[in-house]
Amino acid sequence: MLKVDLGRLGREGSILAEACISAHEPLWDATGLEWAGDVDISLLAAYAGTGEIIVRGSVRGTLRQECTRCLRPLKTEFVGNLTLVFVSEGDDVEGDGDVYPFEPTGAELDMSSAVREEVVLAMDSYVVCDPDCRGLCSTCGTNLNEAACDCTEDETDPRWAALRNLKDE
Repeated sequence: MLKVDLGRLGREGSILAEACISAHEPLWDATGLEWAGDVDISLLAAYAGTGEIIVRGSVRGTLRQECTRCLRPLKTEFVGNLTLVFVSEGDDVEGDGDVYPFEPTGAELDMSSAVREEVVLAMDSYVVCDPDCRGLCSTCGTNLNEAACDCTEDETDPRWAALRNLKDE
């Protein structure tokens, strides 16, 4: 999937890793992301002078989401730029969320989980279908973009009556 041969990386200095990952790939399981099609990933991995591996690239795809105001389904374009830093497992990386460990004696560097994490963090969870979307009525649930509701503004929670009486005094 998103793996780089460490021997080849050592010989060449940098490697371009490109993948077209299916929306149904197990990589996306339990992320809350629902892709509308394949996800294009392009990453350039290179050794830094300190033994770290720096990976830069982009992720592109179309997400199925809902408007957070009216719950209308919509498709949004996701374009995310990534910068990942991998350090050998012997180095102290605990508590640093921007650095990922790898085993320098291994044959490959698997970047899948790091890419997955970065995509989930970069996703816009607050999307709206239209900046002027009026959303749903909080009382009856009517979509205020499509129809007006008969609810009145005076409907208040009776538990606040004591405070309202203090305000009126």
